[in-house]
Amino acid sequence: MKYFFLSEGWIVGRVWEFGGLWDTNAWRRQPKIQRLNIGIVEREEILWLYEVEEAVLMLEVAPGNTVADTVPTIGQVVLRRLMSAEQVIERLRDADEMMHRDRSNLKSNP
Repeated sequence: MKYFFLSEGWIVGRVWEFGGLWDTNAWRRQPKIQRLNIGIVEREEILWLYEVEEAVLMLEVAPGNTVADTVPTIGQVVLRRLMSAEQVIERLRDADEMMHRDRSNLKSNP
């Protein structure tokens, strides 16, 4: 599996695999992308951890409607490279704060 962090309120757009853009007809399904129950807080921004299947190489992410309505994001699209489990552990270790899906469970990083 591969992983990436995504700002709260942002959404996944296009997905790339080894042959180029993900082809739902060829694969006969959407790519497997799942938000996990853990996130981090960096510079007062919540970043949720997502897990994707091994075939995925890169993702396009963009602000969702709720974010786009509150922050000027004209043409703001980001390509996300994916991380290994080891890189995720390093990022969690170095984060300002870690959190679970329930915001009331904010926990400071020791």
